[in-house]
Amino acid sequence: MSCPINKDALDKLRQFIDVCKSNSSILHLPDLKFFKDYIESLGGTVPDLHKMSSGPKVEPKEEPEETVEKPLESDPESELEFDMTGCVEPDKLDDNQKMGDSSKEVPDEDADKADEKRIEAMSQLAEGNIEKAIELFTEAIELNPHSALIFAKRGQAYLKLTKPNACIRDCTRALEINCDSAAAYKFRGRAYRLLGEWELAAKDLRQACNIDFDEQTDEWLKEVTPNAKKIEEHLIKKERKKKDKEEREKLDRIRKAREAHSRAAQEKQEDIPMNSEEAPTGAGMPGMGDFYKLLQDPEIMTAFQDPEVAQAFQDISVNPGNFVKYQSNPKIMGLITKLSSKFSGSGMNFPGFPGGAGAGAGAGAGFMGFPGGFPGAEMQGNPPPPSKPSDEDNLD
Repeated sequence: MSCPINKDALDKLRQFIDVCKSNSSILHLPDLKFFKDYIESLGGTVPDLHKMSSGPKVEPKEEPEETVEKPLESDPESELEFDMTGCVEPDKLDDNQKMGDSSKEVPDEDADKADEKRIEAMSQLAEGNIEKAIELFTEAIELNPHSALIFAKRGQAYLKLTKPNACIRDCTRALEINCDSAAAYKFRGRAYRLLGEWELAAKDLRQACNIDFDEQTDEWLKEVTPNAKKIEEHLIKKERKKKDKEEREKLDRIRKAREAHSRAAQEKQEDIPMNSEEAPTGAGMPGMGDFYKLLQDPEIMTAFQDPEVAQAFQDISVNPGNFVKYQSNPKIMGLITKLSSKFSGSGMNFPGFPGGAGAGAGAGAGFMGFPGGFPGAEMQGNPPPPSKPSDEDNLD
């Protein structure tokens, strides 16, 4: 006996079976419950939805650990204790501390006079006439504002008057002129020590010893080293803690990103559409969404609850050739005709569907929304009788 199914309908039926094989989760759709129940009534088993793996395995959600932020380290001076013996109150800068005209071109005559003033000032400084020495150093600076030595020596004089800020100003200017002035580093380092700037003091005094070692500079350096070392070690520790904190924050950002990715993957898997409107269209199965909409019709769903109907359709789906057994069954053929009518009248545009409510059981009526009609609608070797031409088909 030849197969009572037209080729197009048979292809569509194969496509539906392929979809079920590739994604059996669609059998858990509420609209296909009758089909699932019937498979199970025959002794078949539909895989449990929760045991299927249609996507990557996602670990269970874990509550993110709370990150306790530790307070930032405060300034070293607020935590470290120093021996402030010998420190003084900062002095205010004196407007009479003239710095000379740095743009002046110094003739040889002025340079010579500046040297004479410097020598005289150093004599006054040695005799203890500090104010007079500062006055002479200032005159020398105005004659030659490009001498680092003169600025360094006036800085030394200000240091003797316990004016550390004035000393720092002069020595900084000296270092701008000559970056290798050991005297400028020495006296500025001592001035920083008087202000309690231990780290800066140690830095300048070390540099002075490196350029031109002398015992007084070395003694001053040893005096500030304990406090300076405390600060340096504390800053190293603070920097290390800062880097550790940044690394923890980086790892925390990575962890949160991974958790977000994991949650998104899990939510995507949990959001597998389980209603007919969102049911996926199988690969190579155009119109599956419309097929599910068609099956939502209460009248059709009720018809499929009839065991006789369900068994017949299951029998035909297993072997399309079995369709011939039900051609004389008005209940089965009536449902096929109704499916064909609803499918055609719904406006669904499935390729190969003949359409028309009056197509009848033997005219390719659609089964379960398959394009091209239900298999067996046109029996091979027994074609349907030709339809009577309408008035519009009359030929002249």
